[in-house]
Amino acid sequence: MAAQNDQLDSSFNDLDYLSGFGNSLESEAIAGALPRGQNSPLLCPYGLYAEQISGTSFTAPRKLNHRSWMYRIKPSVTHEPFAPRSPSHGKLSVTTPTQLRWRPVDIPDRPTDFIDGLFTVCGAGSSFLRHGYAIHMYTANKSMENCALCNADGDFLIVPQKGRLWITTECGKLHVSPGEIAVLPQGFRFSVEMPDGPSRGYVAEIFGTHFQLPDLGPIGANGLAASRDFLVPKAWFEDGMRPGYTIVQKYGGELFTAKQDFSPFNVVAWHGNYAPYKVGLKLLSN
Repeated sequence: MAAQNDQLDSSFNDLDYLSGFGNSLESEAIAGALPRGQNSPLLCPYGLYAEQISGTSFTAPRKLNHRSWMYRIKPSVTHEPFAPRSPSHGKLSVTTPTQLRWRPVDIPDRPTDFIDGLFTVCGAGSSFLRHGYAIHMYTANKSMENCALCNADGDFLIVPQKGRLWITTECGKLHVSPGEIAVLPQGFRFSVEMPDGPSRGYVAEIFGTHFQLPDLGPIGANGLAASRDFLVPKAWFEDGMRPGYTIVQKYGGELFTAKQDFSPFNVVAWHGNYAPYKVGLKLLSN
C-alpha cells in the first residue's frame, strides 16, 4: 500500500498545468492527437472519437460561449441506461428554512467516499429552473473506486478544509490542497481520491450559469485575481477494460447510476474554453 501511495503521489505532485481563466486552450497527451484545421474530421488521428461538451447554448454569443472538443478512445455514451441509485443518497437537496449554524462535521467511522460524504446545507432556486445555488459540505475517508461522478445540475466549486484532493477529470488531473479551490463545470465526469485519508470541505453549486471573475471598477486594472493564476489540467488518459465501472450522475438533486466497461478518463486530447480548473485562495485577493 505504501508503494502504491508513493506512486500515486508522484503522479499528482509532478503535474503541469495550462494557465488562464476562460482562455481557449489545447492539450494532447500523445503528439498529433489533436486534429488540425477542423474539429470533427471524418477520421480522427489514432482512430479517436470526436465529442463536444457544451457549457452554454450553441447559439450563445461568441464571447459567452463555453465549449470544448474532446478526442477519446471510446464514445462517452457507450454505457448502460441510467437508473436511480440504490440505496438512495438521501442527503442531497434536503434543506430547511430554519436558521442554522454549524461546526465542522465529524469524519465518519465507516468507509465513506466523496459521493456518499456529500450533503446539502442550504440553497435557493432549482436546477430544473436553471437559476439558483446550493451549498454542500463533504466529509470522507476513502477514495472513489471504479466510479466517477458527473453533475448534470450545475458547476461545483470545491473548497478543501482538511486533507488534499486528487481529482481526475476528463481533461486531466488536479492536485487540490487546503488553501486552494477547484471548479468542476457541469457535465464533466470526475473521480476524487483522498491521499491524506480523512478529509472535509465545502462545495458551492450554481445552476444555469458559470463562475466569472468580477469587474474591477475603481480598484484598478490589476486588482483581485489575475487570469493567469487559474490552472487548467493537461491531457491525461487511461486505456484498457474496466469491467463494472460505474458512472454516477447527479440530476435534479438525485443520483442515478449506469455501468460501462471502460474508464471515462480516456480523452487523449482536447481543445476549447470549457474545462475544470483550480486556483489558490491567496491569489484571489491580489
